[in-house]
Amino acid sequence: MKKKKFAVVLSGCGVYDGAEIHEATLTMLAIMKNGGEYQVFAPDIPQYHVINHYTGEEMNESRNVLVESARIARGNIKPLTEYNVDDYDALIFPGGFGVAKNLSTIAFDGENAKVNPEVERVIKDTLKQHKPIGALCISPALVAKVIEGVEVTIGNDKATAETIEKMGGKHVVTTHGEVVHDHKYNVFTTPCYMLDATIVDIDTGATNVVKEMMKELDK
Repeated sequence: MKKKKFAVVLSGCGVYDGAEIHEATLTMLAIMKNGGEYQVFAPDIPQYHVINHYTGEEMNESRNVLVESARIARGNIKPLTEYNVDDYDALIFPGGFGVAKNLSTIAFDGENAKVNPEVERVIKDTLKQHKPIGALCISPALVAKVIEGVEVTIGNDKATAETIEKMGGKHVVTTHGEVVHDHKYNVFTTPCYMLDATIVDIDTGATNVVKEMMKELDK
């Protein structure tokens, strides 16, 4: 049987200004452990800013989202412009502030956020073919901005849940490892580090969301 192929979209490298590394890595591991394969993508754009992950302070330098994401992908990465929905069975977004700073402006503009055009395209292309879309941590808010009316979870953070509702989405309160599946739009979400979490919790969340997406693909 042909392996199911996931497109994994990253937003940089590091929780405060890019992709959350544990979520990204454990998502890729979950895909492989459950019999799938993946290709990593990222937009070829400048990061909003660079954060010193030791001090939490902003650094006076500039970095590129694709180049930084390539660190996690060990160089095996493609620009998001090369994503063709016909080549993949599913699309998944790990979290990290890069989702809200680089892939969109949710961190700054809330419900009035703009989404990177290529990110919007890949979500809409996948949606049109009703292929599974997965989102971890803050990424469900990104998906809610693109797909009006979608039901998602980011856990129980009231402010973020309210932002999702103002975007026209529906929010479901969940805890670790729980997955919300919006059957209409075929979107799968789980909270991960939007909750107080250990790396074991992240493994559970990433594994569960990938397993649920796989079940849908096996129907």
